[in-house]
Amino acid sequence: MHKFDRFKKIVGENRVNYLGEKCVLVLGVGGVGGYVVEGLVRSGVGKIIVVDKDVVDETNINRQIIATESSIGKKKVDVIESRIKDINSLVEVIKIDKFIDKDNLDELFGYHFDYLVDACDTVSTKLAVIDRCLEDKRRFISSMGTGNKLDPSMLEIVDIRKTVNDPLARIVRKHVKDNKINSKVMVLSSRELPIKTGDRTPGSSAFVPSSAGLLIASYIVRQFIEEVQD
Repeated sequence: MHKFDRFKKIVGENRVNYLGEKCVLVLGVGGVGGYVVEGLVRSGVGKIIVVDKDVVDETNINRQIIATESSIGKKKVDVIESRIKDINSLVEVIKIDKFIDKDNLDELFGYHFDYLVDACDTVSTKLAVIDRCLEDKRRFISSMGTGNKLDPSMLEIVDIRKTVNDPLARIVRKHVKDNKINSKVMVLSSRELPIKTGDRTPGSSAFVPSSAGLLIASYIVRQFIEEVQD
């Protein structure tokens, strides 16, 4: 028996082998990004670049797959690497323990990767990454807001222009419009109206970020396997 035998039954051995040759860069491995990594690794993706400067905090425990009582205070890239290797020791992991902004994007884009997942929290970084991916013609998907939401069934992957009820997506839409970007900008967004908490720090649930991350992983894996001819 092999760890991916059940997946091979639905996609075929040649496609699982193909996934093993792919590299995905995940920017931000918290609530959404951690589950992106989980879905990719459990589907056989062979190389993961994880980027995060943060450490695990107690407030992460309600929604982040890497957050446990024993991981509090540890670097997120170290915790996620350990988890990846526990799932599949053959996965190549590159860790970038660094805050990414427009001034050091060249370092990030110096790596070879087949897909980039933007799951970071910083708006300026998010916009800079989107612009650079479009400029370099890199495949990518950007996660919009999952805070202050409870219903994972309202999540969808759409072009940014089709997003609604998403304050973060509104900022990105304006950026796309103001910069006359005609290309599609695919994002993960929720149509659910945000719950008003009266607090600047958004609330979060276990359900929405995790579902968002797995949706993104599924979206990427399905694109990869469509590239394989029977």
